[in-house]
Amino acid sequence: MHLPVWLFAVLVGLAVLAFVLGYTLWSVRAQRYTRVGRRPLGSLDAAMPSIEALTQGWHVPGNRLELLRNGDPFFDRLLGDVAQARHSVHLETYVWWRGDICVRVANAFADKAREGVEVRLILDAVGALSMDRDLLVLMREAGVRITEYHDFRFRTMGRINKRTHRKLAVIDSRIGYIFSHGIAQEWMGNAGGPDCWRDTGARLEGPIVPHIQALFAQHWMEETAEVLSDSAYFPDRAPCGDVTLQLVASSPRGGVSPVSLLHRLVIAAAAREIVIQNPYFAPSQEIVAMLIEAAQRGVVVRIMVPGAKTDSFTTWYSGHRNFERLLLGGVEIWEYRKTLCHQKVIVIDRAWGHIGSTNFDERSFDINAEASLGIVDAGVAAELLADFEDDLKHAVPIELAAWRRRPRIDRVKEFLCDQLREQI
Repeated sequence: MHLPVWLFAVLVGLAVLAFVLGYTLWSVRAQRYTRVGRRPLGSLDAAMPSIEALTQGWHVPGNRLELLRNGDPFFDRLLGDVAQARHSVHLETYVWWRGDICVRVANAFADKAREGVEVRLILDAVGALSMDRDLLVLMREAGVRITEYHDFRFRTMGRINKRTHRKLAVIDSRIGYIFSHGIAQEWMGNAGGPDCWRDTGARLEGPIVPHIQALFAQHWMEETAEVLSDSAYFPDRAPCGDVTLQLVASSPRGGVSPVSLLHRLVIAAAAREIVIQNPYFAPSQEIVAMLIEAAQRGVVVRIMVPGAKTDSFTTWYSGHRNFERLLLGGVEIWEYRKTLCHQKVIVIDRAWGHIGSTNFDERSFDINAEASLGIVDAGVAAELLADFEDDLKHAVPIELAAWRRRPRIDRVKEFLCDQLREQI
């Protein structure tokens, strides 16, 4: 029996397609991972020159930093600054969902645009899928310039998996914000209950602000071809405080991610204590090994993750697969039960802190565009640690014996979700 020529051609084509797709998936999974944790880096002070150079997160002294906890204080401060804007308002965000705060932000932006202030907004095309499109019309008709990062067009489908997860704002090239809040009702309130999420951001003044402006300008140029090169966007910023900051960013262009390196290097440099709060804690096996190695060299390692209140059960179960290994290695794990703890906080040796948009998972480390703020200041580190201790009042420790008794179905879910770890 002979196959028709057309059927033979179809089968050959399908075989070639299957080979190409299989090879692509294999090549992604077989990528070469960075390895920085096989030997400690001595101390944070000794490692800082290497961390600066490798991540290109140069230390910028002379800044003022104000920590903003949860939604009400954050949005009140941000919208207050927007109301006072005289030249420009720039905002980049992944999440823009629904709720009264979305209306407040849209109206504030529209009002400033009508006054003649330049208002630019970068929305991630995936993260803003569920936003009220009437608010887009409102802002655009008022003169707000809006672009959607990596929107859905046939000619750009190859980049559809690469998202901007950055959350940042710059007002009048004078005030900057780095945060992990979304523009959505879930962030309102003061973490008082299950529907009011816990989060942490920062308001910044000083020489770090042009660095934040440059991150916004990078994606604005990529999407609109407009270069924000006027000196009004990048004025000299005189020192106005005593906090040293480093802004580390990544873009989905392949290669080793600077934010991934930053996380690995500070873990390897820790000599006394590592504190991590992250809502999506699903690290690679290499980072799991680094955390265990830190604990075994005498570093106190404490990790806080969400309890059952999460908006991503896939990541939640994937991260759970590491818990037994971490607990056996001497790492403390706590579950925050009050609401979703959405902050991306790290504190190393009570001297260095981190906030920003970066989740503790492989999507943030290798695919998303992210913005991480390193804070070289013992005072701010103490504030973040005090917040962690306060959050412990609403958390329970995970004990190894009890964890081993979890239902078998949970283990199956963990295994299945962990197979998606590189994309979730």
